[in-house]
Amino acid sequence: MGGRPADPRVYREDGLVDYAARRRAPDFIEGLERALALSGASVAALMCAEEDPLQCHRFLMICPSLLERSVTPVHIRRGGALESQSDAEDRLLVLHGFDDVTSTSLFTSGREDALRDALVLQSKDFAFRASAEAIEYY
Repeated sequence: MGGRPADPRVYREDGLVDYAARRRAPDFIEGLERALALSGASVAALMCAEEDPLQCHRFLMICPSLLERSVTPVHIRRGGALESQSDAEDRLLVLHGFDDVTSTSLFTSGREDALRDALVLQSKDFAFRASAEAIEYY
């Protein structure tokens, strides 16, 4: 479930990892199911070096799959502060100009589509990018 997959089919032509494609890959699904099984047996945490979830593949790639399986992540921030998935999503929506569909908005119709678009936009800045030569070697 790492942010630098070996499968060349999940990279776009420009070398950027396509997180939506990655979420459909059999090895990603298997890893996610293993993590969910572990979390059912004990407390589990998916860790990374990024402090801000908006800059991390966990939020951009893994969290959408968890949400599809009715698992709502909580993000551990600097100093042990907890940020809900909804709050992180709202920050992402505001960052990309979708203020009108945050969870505190009166009308949230279109939030799901806006969130999908915001995730793609954010991934352009923070997803792993491999060179074309590197992708050929995978």
